[in-house]
Amino acid sequence: MSSIDDLFKKPALPSNKRKQAPTHDPNDFYKSAKLSSNGHPRATEVEDAADDDTEAGPSAPPDDEDYGPDIPDDEEGRFFGGGVTQEENEILDYMDGQESAEIAPEKVDSAWLRKLALNFERKITKNAELRAKFESEPQKFMGSEADLDADIKALSILSEHPELYGEFATLGCVGSLVGLLAHENTDIAIDAVEIISELTDEDVEAEAEQWDALVDAMVDADLLDLLVSNFGRLDEKGEADRSGVYHALSVLENMASKTQLAEKIGQDTKVLSWLLGRMQKKESPVTQNKQYAAEVLAILLQSSPINRRKICELDGTDLLLQILAAYRKRDPVKGTEEEEFVENVFDCLTCVVDEPEGKSKFVEAEGMELCLIMIREGKMSKSRALRLVDHALGGQTGGEVCEKLVEAAGLKVVFGMFMKKQDGQTTEHLLGIFSSLLRLLPANSEGRIRTLAKFVEKDYEKLGKLVKLRRDYAARVAVVDGQIRNEQAKLDAEEREDMADEWLSRRLDAGLFCLQTIDVVLAWLVAEDDGAGKRIQALLADRDETLAVVKATIQEQLDTMQGESEEENMTKDMLSTLAQFLT
Repeated sequence: MSSIDDLFKKPALPSNKRKQAPTHDPNDFYKSAKLSSNGHPRATEVEDAADDDTEAGPSAPPDDEDYGPDIPDDEEGRFFGGGVTQEENEILDYMDGQESAEIAPEKVDSAWLRKLALNFERKITKNAELRAKFESEPQKFMGSEADLDADIKALSILSEHPELYGEFATLGCVGSLVGLLAHENTDIAIDAVEIISELTDEDVEAEAEQWDALVDAMVDADLLDLLVSNFGRLDEKGEADRSGVYHALSVLENMASKTQLAEKIGQDTKVLSWLLGRMQKKESPVTQNKQYAAEVLAILLQSSPINRRKICELDGTDLLLQILAAYRKRDPVKGTEEEEFVENVFDCLTCVVDEPEGKSKFVEAEGMELCLIMIREGKMSKSRALRLVDHALGGQTGGEVCEKLVEAAGLKVVFGMFMKKQDGQTTEHLLGIFSSLLRLLPANSEGRIRTLAKFVEKDYEKLGKLVKLRRDYAARVAVVDGQIRNEQAKLDAEEREDMADEWLSRRLDAGLFCLQTIDVVLAWLVAEDDGAGKRIQALLADRDETLAVVKATIQEQLDTMQGESEEENMTKDMLSTLAQFLT
């Protein structure tokens, strides 16, 4: 007799956000469709395989005398006629004249929901009673399990009626649905996870209050801990269990859209540990669930600084670097799950190194050395490693990482890269690295002296490149500024205020951030090296410009700073000091 688990195995269904990999070969379905139940070719195939001498095509029409009395003459000719009798024509004409009966769809409202909830609770109770009574005789409760399975799937229609979410939670059904994640039959638990994923999906057109009512009830019913427990009992070697893990990850992704829930997932559960462990599993090729685990971890880290610090406590920085080490000289196959997996691992690390704890762990785990190898020798990893270094050096606490870059011979790598033709993103990260080095390396330290020497070597060629880039970005921003001024002339004060964010976005797209970063670098060089200051002034004079244009950019940054955080106050003090050297 079939086991109870086998009766509920089913293929994985696609998620709205992520399409699962196909689990069947379509050719197998085609072949099976051409066989009869006993495994032999269908009769039609046997007929098709008959004597090849049989003439193909339709048979010739019979002579007129062969027509019976019930078959009327075909005025249009046999080839164009309908081939039906007069009586059949009359029946068809009669049917065409009748209006088709409209079947009224079932009304989905509160009354419908209460009825659905009552049936759902009854099925859960009945199944629990039969399982307890006939624990060793599964054939006596498998029918109730099939009924429960069908009722779980019926809840899917609620995703089309989010206005009922609040009442659904009030009726207590949410707790019952979540409780099924602990069902003895893992297929029932997987069905429940899938429905929860569907109801909480971002594609559901639910208001914030409706979504919150449903999700809060799920969290109160211990959803997060039950998801973690299912990770432990599902075996991804089986198709159904793989699907269960996939949908559980989807639920976590849905929850992480709210910062408060993302932090609860990271702090109150073992999800972060499980995700790190899942990402470390050796797979060839990389599966969809391994890639999805990396993506969910990246989302959780982007959502909360608390989660980023938690990862550091779990030695996650070192583990993530170990994963990336396999790609220091080897690229993943383009367009595969593996490529997306590597991108998500980089995203995770980029989030982690934004925190002071993450920077320290990055240096301790030799992350700088690994990134420099990737920048020198990698292909796909080159730009992502450069972005990671930029983030690791950034902020007020990046001094240790800056010193590590110099110590690991990174100046030659980044300055050599700067002098080659690069795309906009790469240039932006290189400028960010230069700015961090000049801002954070201690005065008169060996690292700072070596950095300044790189700017002035080879007859100040780096300064020439900086000034050229400055002109390019300034020209682009000037075009957008002219357009904005024309638009401002047609608007009143209130309308201008409403447009402020959009105008800033357009200026940033034109290169405002890079222009500001370049001018900060130039201001540092003017302040610290007389020779560099004179060369910068000479280069600007080629276009009848002075240091006043650099000061104007820095002053604009000062005017827009609110000084709401300690880091912003320190940045404001730095810019004010630099501006004094530009008079």
